[in-house]
Amino acid sequence: MKSKPMTILIAGPYRSGTNDDPVLMQQNLDRMNTYALALFRAGHIPLIGEWLALPLLRAAGSKKPGDELYLEISYPVAHRLLTRCDAVLRIEGESSGADKDLEIARKLGLAVYYHLEDIPAL
Repeated sequence: MKSKPMTILIAGPYRSGTNDDPVLMQQNLDRMNTYALALFRAGHIPLIGEWLALPLLRAAGSKKPGDELYLEISYPVAHRLLTRCDAVLRIEGESSGADKDLEIARKLGLAVYYHLEDIPAL
């Protein structure tokens, strides 16, 4: 019997270590997108919190990373997504937000992976 796809949140640095430089933040998102593509090609459903948070931030009128709207929306999006996930892929890089995601994932009993090759392909 074939396994069903897992919904996997990718947790890693987005804003961390960028000093809020939009170019560096985009590079971090691009890196997460690369992992998402690999998960998709392995038969899973990848999720990145910023995929939902960034359009919501624009709609809410957030002016800069870390402002009140950013804090209201950015991290809570990932935390809500975790309630719909089967697992988390924690990619390398310092990130307090990703570390918080892992803490929540463990409380929810989700599988936590640190390497793509540890995630079973379908």
